[in-house]
Amino acid sequence: MKPNVRVAVLTYRRPEDIAAAIPRLVAEAELAVAEGWDVDILVVDNDPEASARETVAEASADSPVPVHYEVEPVSGIAAGRNHALDVSQDRDLLVYIDDDERPVERWLSLLLQAHLTYSSAVVGPVVSQFDSEPESWISAGGFFDRRRMPTGTPVVVAATNNLLLDLRQVREFGLRFDLDFGLSGGSDTLFTRQLTAKGGRMVWCDEAVVYDIVPANRATRRWVLLRALRSGTSWSATSLRVARSVPQRLWWQVKDFGSGVARIGGGLARLLAGVLTRSEPLRARGARNLARGAGLAAGVFGYRYHEYKRS
Repeated sequence: MKPNVRVAVLTYRRPEDIAAAIPRLVAEAELAVAEGWDVDILVVDNDPEASARETVAEASADSPVPVHYEVEPVSGIAAGRNHALDVSQDRDLLVYIDDDERPVERWLSLLLQAHLTYSSAVVGPVVSQFDSEPESWISAGGFFDRRRMPTGTPVVVAATNNLLLDLRQVREFGLRFDLDFGLSGGSDTLFTRQLTAKGGRMVWCDEAVVYDIVPANRATRRWVLLRALRSGTSWSATSLRVARSVPQRLWWQVKDFGSGVARIGGGLARLLAGVLTRSEPLRARGARNLARGAGLAAGVFGYRYHEYKRS
């Protein structure tokens, strides 16, 4: 008998995104049900005012598969991710996807088949599409071009924007998303690093693509550089959490600080080369490497940039 499945999508005051996402997820669930899977959908609204309730009800009114709506009043994406875990105790598999992403046809079936084939958690690729044409600096840097690997390739860290988890293994390891990373980001990085550190396995499924819709306010130099800084600080912070002993903590501190300094140096060299040669790709990538390196080095000393802080 096949495991039962829940698809979880988190949302926060993005009515147009969640209204567009639900029909696509319902269609994916229908395809999987036709193949013999037991599937339902969960929307976790991270707005304590439950602003997405009516939108979700309207978008799922004719759904042939169950669509559940839950509110998580505690701010931060980590709390929303944990809420999905908490209300899925009767589920075997949990698939996370973001509300601003659109899956290809049979995306869910592809993730599920990969799970059966490799008996592991499964990570799929995210391909960015822009709301409007970004400035040349963004295109030159290739900042929204993400990695791709052959299906079956082992993965040691992943985000939750296209991730299938085996909840039986998650419960066995006692894993939770750390609320300390709720507003800074990185709780999914820590979660998946802990999963693999405890002996869990994740593999890549290159066919299970989701398209990420990038709004204009993210396709900017400021957003790219601050995201690089934040990802650097988050990585250093998660390294310290993954460490199991004082010597391991010291090893990670030295390693991440050294990596940060190396990236700063490499970024400055690229930036200077780009200025001298008038190469926009070199200038763009140099600036991003510098920001990422600064984040890695600063994170070793406890600095965190709270990207998702709400006013």
